[in-house]
Amino acid sequence: MNKCLIAGLIGSCFALPALAQSSVQIYGIADAGVMWQKGGPTKIISGGADGSRIGFKGTEEIGNGYKAIFNLEARVELDTGTQQPTLINDNRGFYLARGLDAFNAADPRIAAGLRAALYVPGAAAVNQERALFDRTAMVGLVTPVGAVLLGRMYTPGYEVFAAADTFESGTAGTWGGITGGTAGFTALGADIRSQESIQYRIAHPSGFGGSIMYGARNSGYLGRYNKFRAAAVTYKANGFDLGLGYNHGYDQQNRPSLRTFTAGGSYSMDAFKFFAGFHSQRNENSALIADYLNAWDASIAPALAAQPAPVRAGLRNTFQNIMRANTTQDANSYQLGLHYKLGGGRVMASYAHQNDRTASDSDADLYAIGYDYFLSKRTDIYTVAAIIKNQNDGQYTPGTAGSPGGFTKLPGDDGRAFQVGIRHRF
Repeated sequence: MNKCLIAGLIGSCFALPALAQSSVQIYGIADAGVMWQKGGPTKIISGGADGSRIGFKGTEEIGNGYKAIFNLEARVELDTGTQQPTLINDNRGFYLARGLDAFNAADPRIAAGLRAALYVPGAAAVNQERALFDRTAMVGLVTPVGAVLLGRMYTPGYEVFAAADTFESGTAGTWGGITGGTAGFTALGADIRSQESIQYRIAHPSGFGGSIMYGARNSGYLGRYNKFRAAAVTYKANGFDLGLGYNHGYDQQNRPSLRTFTAGGSYSMDAFKFFAGFHSQRNENSALIADYLNAWDASIAPALAAQPAPVRAGLRNTFQNIMRANTTQDANSYQLGLHYKLGGGRVMASYAHQNDRTASDSDADLYAIGYDYFLSKRTDIYTVAAIIKNQNDGQYTPGTAGSPGGFTKLPGDDGRAFQVGIRHRF
């Protein structure tokens, strides 16, 4: 339920009495359930269909068609009360550590130390920065010719991706379950949000709209980019919700990093809603390389202090090349699905394919079906079953809206999951 705050509460919470003339609302989603995952634990999860959250948003009519707005939205993990979800399971992802045995000739302890540094069971999978409002932190001005927004926001490309996802970016059936880095959740398959960004948005009464985003240094989802650019064109009318979106980040050396192009959306007709989407991802210069080199410097370099400088530099350079190869992305993905209104709810079904174009050829196929029953306008219960067929080095396994699934036990294993949950919007 949306709630207006009285002026005194605004002043005490925000220490900005000037906002007393604004309309401020508290809103959120509380979503939790139980998930069984092949090769992983059966556990209570938060954010099965939608990431659990609490948010504050407000508007102030300035006059002459102008309006000031803000939005602050914080992640809430109902299973732990924290803001840092982990992977659903603690299985090891093998792809990122490929090639580390090359160090055995120099010192077998190097490969072992690197594997330990790259894989930390129970580490935060999302919101590693421990940001309070990591979902959204934005202020902007709506004008007669569009809106200008500043802060941390969803990217234009991801908004198109989410609109084309049959499972609405949630549950074990979400399309994003197979669009992570090569072979599994080793890197982002799309920049969901970007901090340090400015965005211009426009919407026409005909249904056409668009957005342009620019991110400065330390932009992108993890704040690793030197700069970030994105744009989208959309059409939302006559039963259609369609879009074309493009995101492009640049690493710390200003080299092209993750680039994604997404096309798709949905069409509603009577009891049916049809979904289709295409997603392309390319990355030859992962912005995470700096993180891996930091792991080398902290965990390995001290043990090599007695080695000559050329040897130390050569070993570090070898590690950098291995990580660059293991974080390279080149994949095309597509998804088809539908909703069908049945009883007091809807049946959801989809098929998605990830075509890995790297030498690994770690393709994946995702099959999902579910039912979402509406207890009221604000509360629903849902159940979803999903299977991921992995090839070669693939270790994709179904996750949720709030947390990636992690990895299968071994490369090439099937990833399977079943979940039930309840979601309440307020």
